[in-house]
Amino acid sequence: MTVTAPSGFDAAGIAAGIKRTGALDLAVIVNRGPSQAAAAVFTSNRAKANPILWSQQVAADGVVSAIVLNSGGANCFTGHQGFQVTHRTAEAAAQALGVSAGDVLVCSTGLIGDQLDGEVLEEGVLSAVNRLGADEASGADAARAIMTTDTKPKTVVVAGDGWSIGGMAKGAGMLAPGLATMLVVLTTDADLPAAVLDRALRAATRVTFDRLDSDGCMSTNDQVTLLASGASGVAPDEASFTAALTDACRDLATQLQGDAEGASHDITIEVVGAVTEDDAVEVGRSVARNNLFKAAVFGNDPNWGRVLAAIGTTSAPFDPYLVDVTMNGVRVCHAGGPDRPRDEVDLTPRATHVLIELHAGEASATIWTNDLTHDYVHENSAYSS
Repeated sequence: MTVTAPSGFDAAGIAAGIKRTGALDLAVIVNRGPSQAAAAVFTSNRAKANPILWSQQVAADGVVSAIVLNSGGANCFTGHQGFQVTHRTAEAAAQALGVSAGDVLVCSTGLIGDQLDGEVLEEGVLSAVNRLGADEASGADAARAIMTTDTKPKTVVVAGDGWSIGGMAKGAGMLAPGLATMLVVLTTDADLPAAVLDRALRAATRVTFDRLDSDGCMSTNDQVTLLASGASGVAPDEASFTAALTDACRDLATQLQGDAEGASHDITIEVVGAVTEDDAVEVGRSVARNNLFKAAVFGNDPNWGRVLAAIGTTSAPFDPYLVDVTMNGVRVCHAGGPDRPRDEVDLTPRATHVLIELHAGEASATIWTNDLTHDYVHENSAYSS
């Protein structure tokens, strides 16, 4: 199951008529309690969609009763009217559920710049509330309702000792970090206060979603939300909960990487021997965002020279003439020069591993990305909700 796996949560996913295709396009998730503690992290893009502006206010007090998510339109750069649509959506859910609109989060995803129809959203929310359920099908429908260019829903369940975490995510493009990436909802029946949830969520996203950099394009609508019902009556220690939450986030991040638009390679860039973790992240991200490197991987070409050229643009302290580069287990560069022959590297598998040894310190980090393909360019040249 997905967000409905932990006790205390109902969900629904319906076709509200937002998408012209008639596909599922609106989801509602409700926390039935007894606790309604919550935490959320949001895109750091200065250009924020109206649902982000609304949800940042709602999440500030750590209390959330429900979340409404729609696909088929981002409701971003839609002015005052767009914000009113978000407000109207929250009000509709609040009235139907008997809660405060100030405790209802709203998320949207899809094409930027188009107005959403407030009446369609309001009617959709009422219909979804009438179909709420705690069963597997209800959670699965919610996961499908938030998909845009995704080819499949992404869900996860992690079991704790008497408590559990469930989750769902959407995202196949515009995957680049900024506190969070994509739309993600995580639920737990652990009995934990909002402050603990906030620390755990930030710790988990820092090493998972923040390290997924599929195409270097940061969305205006990114949000990761964690809701806790407390229905299990179990209060795990913070370290155990954070570890389980990190596992859930890593699983979802990997699913997002594997469904990235047009990708034919899932690339893991492991940087070791950095002075600091931040340096390792900067070096790994420089490769993940290098179109020449990504195009080479698409062509099954172990072009380590493009790796060296990319990391040389960073401010991280290291000597480029001491760097080693290993691709799929073959060290092709040693001390800034050629090592094993390139034809020993097999880049035909989808899973691609690049190890960069800086020989400058003890810190490390891993970044996940994808190759740059004809299909990615085609899909994004034709994309419209």
